[in-house]
Parts: sequence; structure tokens; C-alpha cells
Amino acid sequence: MDNVIKGVHGALPEDRYLRPENPVTLRQLEWFQDQKLALMMHWGIYSQLGMVESWALSDGDADWSRTGVDWETDAKSFKDGYVNLNKSFNPIRFQPDKWAKNAKLGGFKYLIFTTKHHDGFCLWDSKYTDYKTTHYSCPFSVNAKADIVAHVFESFRKQGLGIAAYFSKADWNTPYYWAKDQPKGEFMSRGPSYVPAENPELWEKFVNFTHNQIMELVTNYGKINILWFDAGWVGKRSGQDIKIEELLEKARKIQPWLLSADRMIGGIGENYITPEHSVPSQPIFVPWESCIPMGNGFAYSYDDNFKPVRRLLHLLIDIVAKGGNLALNVAPQPDGRLPWPALQRMEQMGKWLTKYGNAIYGTRVCEPYVIDNIAFTQKASQNKVYAIYTEKPEIGQEIFMPYSAKKTVKITNLTNNENVEFVQTDKGISIMITNLAEDYGGEHIAEIFELDVE
Repeated sequence: MDNVIKGVHGALPEDRYLRPENPVTLRQLEWFQDQKLALMMHWGIYSQLGMVESWALSDGDADWSRTGVDWETDAKSFKDGYVNLNKSFNPIRFQPDKWAKNAKLGGFKYLIFTTKHHDGFCLWDSKYTDYKTTHYSCPFSVNAKADIVAHVFESFRKQGLGIAAYFSKADWNTPYYWAKDQPKGEFMSRGPSYVPAENPELWEKFVNFTHNQIMELVTNYGKINILWFDAGWVGKRSGQDIKIEELLEKARKIQPWLLSADRMIGGIGENYITPEHSVPSQPIFVPWESCIPMGNGFAYSYDDNFKPVRRLLHLLIDIVAKGGNLALNVAPQPDGRLPWPALQRMEQMGKWLTKYGNAIYGTRVCEPYVIDNIAFTQKASQNKVYAIYTEKPEIGQEIFMPYSAKKTVKITNLTNNENVEFVQTDKGISIMITNLAEDYGGEHIAEIFELDVE
């Protein structure tokens, strides 16, 4: 089954989720659900052209992925040009410390970083390929920070942020996946160029190659919290068994706390589910994380359109109220800096989260979840419920909050920490607006009320 349409993953159906039994993994999932906001970063050779990541190599995806690039029109020339982008990748203004500091100030709690996308170009010093930033064929190899993954992970750990290593299970560079002498010829699509069951020896080489690279990352690159496996078409159901269970067992002998996001596969390898470019209409009652770009796409794009601060924070509020995390993607520029519009938005998000983060971080779902422009979250152990009103009200306006699950004994307006008078019935709570929250990035975000319940 193909779970990707135009490069976009859907979400694993909730009823196919297999809850882990390992108590260490369960504790880590609680940690994960506390974090709420991740900085996702897609960066690679494709960034130089401002085009979609990797997909242009797949002839089966040519109709949508090769637009906007003024190259030769024949497929072979196009793909040769893409593959050779490693010879011009030279981000001499690479700033991992600034990335990490901006992420911390922006309220992000963990990083999801592309160690390798489908094109197979590695941003770490893998000894199993020459297609990497540290090989002499790449001009960045002479830079002191040529092992990009090492420096990114170190910088973000220094800021106290968690680490998720994004890793594509497909690799369109290695001859173990796209073999040059296979009968399918020049046309390549997402899957391998051969049927693994018909060439088990070659497929086993690919499995070993994949395992070796993951073990490099978990052995040589410090503490990693999450292995974030992309390429949802690679799995047992499609005849592309990379023995993920065996791989995770080996990896957890070194880092027992590792979570695994084996996208769209299900089973013990998918500890949480990952809808993409979307927010579920209803709460999901298993751990989940929605990955959404700040701009139009995940890869860097020249003259990109970045979402306003209000929309970004409303995405976060909506996702958290439905039980998920937001993985917000910001793609670095080809020179290694973050785009200034993204930095502006990160700063404003951080200011808002500094003031109102109690309603976001460490919370869980609270019925009725999201209704009538009000999102609810809670910290049950503290007897706290948060009502987040996402429209801009007027002074003197009465707001009805349909919360009646527990008796409310006190309501605080977090804008000014003043007590709010209220009336609670079996239908909900009525309050009067007497103050307005300040704007962030020139936009009104929300009114936040903290309910003490018993």
C-alpha cells in the first residue's frame, strides 16, 4: 500500500496503533507528550535550488516535483544534475549555535533534523557512503563543521532541547536500493529498482547498510531521544522488510530510552503517529505529532510565504487541545542561516509561550477539547484546566465556556493574573471580558483563562 501522495504522508489509523509495553518506552512517551512543540528542519543539497526535497529524483513523482526548476527537460539530465548537487553544497554561514538559541527562545522543546532524506545525501560522516558532507567531493568537507549532524545535535543539547534524528528508510543513491543493472531500466520510482523477494542477497545488503547507518548515529552522536523514520512505503507490507524490530532492539541496547516514529507502518516501531500538512478534525487518543511547515513546503524555497504568527500559534493550540505535538518545520537557507521571516515568527511565538506556556506545555486533552472558538487543556495532577479563547473579544463581552466536568472554584485571567468573576451551571461557565491580552507580532492571539477545579 502506498501511503504517500505527492510527498505527503497521511496518519496511521488510530485503531492500528500498538501501545508499547516496555515501561521505559512508556515513560518516554509521557516525556514526548509533555513537549508539545518541535522544530523540524529539512536541509540538504536540494536547498540550493529552493526546490522540493529529494522527490525530483523519482520519475514516478516527476509531474509535481520537477516544476519550477529551469534545467534540461529529459529525465536523465535532470536527475544527473540533481545527484551532482553534492559538488556545490557549501553552507559557509552554517550557524548551529544560533539555530539552537533561536529555537530555545522560540519555545521549541525538541529538534527533528534530517540526517538523510530519500536522495541518500548524508549530513554526517558515515563510513558507509561517499555521498556525504565530509567527502572531498563536497566543498563543505574542508569546513570545521563539515559533520553537520554532530554540530547540530551538540548545539541543541547545550540548549536543553531533545533530539530526533530524521532518517529516510529509502536511499535513492545506494546501489543496494536503486541498482543500476536491474531490469526496470532508467525509470525509477519510490521503491527499489528490483523486487526484494526475487533478489534477496541484494536486499540483505540494503538492510545491513540501513542498520549500519542507524547504529552509527546512535553510537557516535550522543543522546538521541527519537529515531524518526521517513519513507512510509518501506516496510513488510510492501515487501520491503528492513527488520525494524531487530534494528530497534540493537539501538536500544545503546540508548534504551529511544522512541521510534516508523511512519505509517504500525506495530512496535511506531510509538507515535505522524499526520503531515494537516490537523485531525477530532482528538486522537494515542501519542501523535503533526508536521507542518512554517512556509509552503518543508524544503527551503526562495521568496517563500510564511504563515503569520497568529496562525502558527492557533495551529499549536488546536493540535495540543486534540492531544498532539506540533513539529513546525523551518528550513535553513543554502548558506546555513535561518530565513529572517522565520526568525521573526519564532521570536514572537517564544514571547507568547513565555507568558502563556502553562496552558500548553505538559498538558493533556480536556473535554470538550475544541468548541466554539475555545480550546481546552488540563493538568489533572494540579487540578488546573485552561480555556483558550482564540477570537478577539471586546471589553464587556460575555463568553460562555462549555466546561462542566468538574466544579470550578477559581478562574484567573492570565493576561493580568486577576481573578475573574464567573457563574457555573451544569451547562458550563459564563464570564465577562474585562481585559485583553497583548498582541504578539502585531496580532491578537488568544485570551487565556486558568480554572482551578476540584
